[in-house]
Amino acid sequence: MRRRTEAQIKSNERDDADNKVCTYDRMGLGFSKQLMLNETTGTEKVWGMSTTGRMVDDLHRLLQAAGIAKPFILVGSELGALNSRFYSHIHDVQVSDLVLIDPIPEDIFEQDQWKEYWYGQLLPSLQARQFSAATGLSRMLIILGVIEPIIKGEYVSEEVIQRQKYLLSNPAHQSSAVEEHYFLNESAAQVRDITKFKPLSSRTSVSVITGDSFDEQMPEHLNQMVAKLQKKFLEESYPSANHIHIKGADWRMIYKKPSAISQHLRRIVNQRQAKQQSE
Repeated sequence: MRRRTEAQIKSNERDDADNKVCTYDRMGLGFSKQLMLNETTGTEKVWGMSTTGRMVDDLHRLLQAAGIAKPFILVGSELGALNSRFYSHIHDVQVSDLVLIDPIPEDIFEQDQWKEYWYGQLLPSLQARQFSAATGLSRMLIILGVIEPIIKGEYVSEEVIQRQKYLLSNPAHQSSAVEEHYFLNESAAQVRDITKFKPLSSRTSVSVITGDSFDEQMPEHLNQMVAKLQKKFLEESYPSANHIHIKGADWRMIYKKPSAISQHLRRIVNQRQAKQQSE
C-alpha cells in the first residue's frame, strides 16, 4: 500500500457501528516514505512539491486504492484543514461532511507580522530540528531528557509520546516538515484560488472547531490575528458552517481534549446514518 500510494494508511474498524476510521501520514512524514530523486508521481510538476495541491492528489490516490466508501466525512486539523478544504472543493461529490479543526486562514500570509513569525522564527526552529536529527544530536538529547515532546498531558497516550520522540530524531520526517512549512504560503494561495473558482457543494456540510487560541505558545497578538482572520474567512467562504468552540483549547486539542472532539464527530456520524436510513 505504501509503495503504491507513497503514503501510509491505518484503518480501525469499530465494533459498535459499521464505520471505518482512517488516518494517514503525508508523504515523507511519520512512517510514509519521501520520493527518491528518480521517482515521480507527476503531480508535483503541476502543483509543486510539498504543497496542498500535491498532497490532495496523493490523498485522492490513497483513498481510491484503499477502497473507502463514498461519500465520507473528511476531518482536517491546522495544515490538514487546508488540505481538507482543497480536497472538498475539487472532489465535492465524495465528501458528505467537512470538519475543520483550528484551520489556518489563507489570508494570514498577507500579514507582515505573521510572515515574520513564520519565516523568521518557526521555520528556522524547524530547520534546527532537522539538523539536530540528521547529526544524531536529537536522539542523545531525548535520552538525556533535555528535549521533550511538545504534545503531552493527562489525555496524551504513551504511544503518542513515543511517536513524537521517534519523529524528533527522524531526519527524513523533519526534512519533510521543513518543506511543508516553507511552501505553506503557496499552499494557502492554492486554497484561496480553489475556493474562489469552485465553490463548495451545497450538499457538503461544514463544521469548524476552534479553541481559545490557535497556539498557546505563540504571542497573544498573533493568536488574536489568527482568530480575527478565521472569523473573516468563515463568513466569506463557509457562512452556514456550524462553529464549535472548545474552551481552553488550541491546535493540540485533538490530543489534549480528544473527548471534546470525538463527541462532535459522533454527532455528525449519527446524523449521517440517520439521513441514510431515511432515504
